[in-house]
Parts: sequence; C-alpha cells; structure tokens
Amino acid sequence: MSKVLTRIDGRVLSITINRPEVMNALDSETHRLMSDALDAYAADDELWLCVLRGTGGQAFCAGGDIGAMHAAANGGEPYVVPASGYGGLTSRFDLNKPVIAVVDGIAMGGGFEIALACDLVIAGESARFALPEPKIGAVAYAGGMHRLPRQIGMKRAMQLLLTGETVRAAQALDWGLINEVVPDAELDAALARWTGKLTACAPLAIRATKACVNAGLDQPLSAALALQDSGGIAALEAMRTSRDVIEGIAAFSEKRKPQWQGR
Repeated sequence: MSKVLTRIDGRVLSITINRPEVMNALDSETHRLMSDALDAYAADDELWLCVLRGTGGQAFCAGGDIGAMHAAANGGEPYVVPASGYGGLTSRFDLNKPVIAVVDGIAMGGGFEIALACDLVIAGESARFALPEPKIGAVAYAGGMHRLPRQIGMKRAMQLLLTGETVRAAQALDWGLINEVVPDAELDAALARWTGKLTACAPLAIRATKACVNAGLDQPLSAALALQDSGGIAALEAMRTSRDVIEGIAAFSEKRKPQWQGR
C-alpha cells in the first residue's frame, strides 16, 4: 500500500498521507510522494483545488518520522526533505492554486507546519496542534518560526514556539490558526461545503487572488497596489484576459450560474 494516496473528484485532488501506524509521520519516501503529487496538481489546469488529509482518524500528520531521522543519523538511509519542503509544500512559494488541510487528530511539528502553509484549515473537535521541536533539541525548521508570528502575532506565536505546548481546536480557531471546527464525524460534510464554495468561484480569479496576496504580504500597501497595477503579476494578467471574465459578466447579467473553464 502506498504511503500517499491520491484521488481526483471532478476538479478536486485529494492527497492523503497513509501511514497511520506512525501517526502519518513523514519519512523520505512520503515527502517525495507528496511533492510529486503537488507537482502534478500545479501542472494540471483541470485541477482547481487540493485537499490534504491523513488516514486513521488519530493524526493529520505527526511531523517528521523521528525513527527515520534516528536511523539516518546512525548510518542508515539519509533523511531527505525535497526542495519544495515538508510534505512538498512548506517551501513551495509559486503555487497559486488553493490548498485545504483537513485536520483529524494531531498536527504536530512538521505536520502543523504543513497546515500553516495551507490556505484554509478545517479541523475536527479532537484536533490538536503543536510545535514541540524544542523538546527534542530542535526548532520548527519548515516555516513554523516564520509563518506562525505572521499568522497569529508575536506573543501567541512565541508562546507556542518556545514552550512546545499543545493547542486544541477551539483555541486554534479563536487564535485564527484555522477556519472552522466541526464535530469529528462531520469533517467530510464540512469539506464538501468548503470545496463547493471554492469551486463555485472562477479558478483563475482564485489563483490571481492568492498570487496578489502573497506578492503583497511583505510590501507597504502603496507598493502592493502599484505591483498589482503594473502588470507584473502573471496570474492576475491571465485572469484579466480570460474567457471566464466574460462568462462571469454574462452569467450575472443573464441571472444564471456561470460555467467556468479556467481559461
């Protein structure tokens, strides 16, 4: 059985970590398979949305496989993280398509960092989040030290980064770490609702929005607006000249549902 499962449902690609015996921890092969799946997602214009999950009901992802790291440190196979980062995502900065994390159980260390790198996160009530790396003499290498303060502010981020303490789903929602908490048994229904919301929107508009947001994050507002208007954001220019813009205006005028083509 593959360590990573993929499924396509219409415009949606699901990537599922399939190592429940180790709480979906990531060894070198799992990193590579996830990176390959995300490469395929990025390259396929027929896919508009990606969902990341874990199997087993106990964990989204427990982070790096400590056993594999220990073996590597003692002369075994090297522990390899791809250039695209943990799970093929945390260092992937050119993906304008949306990614949703569905957290069922724990998201620890690199698993939490993967969730932080997603655009949206929905979680079951039993979900828990932590960056416990300092407890084993390490740090949150996969973006956690940088994404966390940007997403929830310095004091709360430092609380998690310096203590390794665990945050439960309700608190994660309150802090703005995730978008929605539902009973564990309702995660699939919640995901269907969210995928419906996103796929109802024009895919090129979604990609343009994500590209503009990311391009402007480290800019003053005036500079971000100037960049947006300069023609320098390829995804935005693709949207402006797309058939979908014409279709969206026509559908609104004709009071019908638009038929997006992603072109």
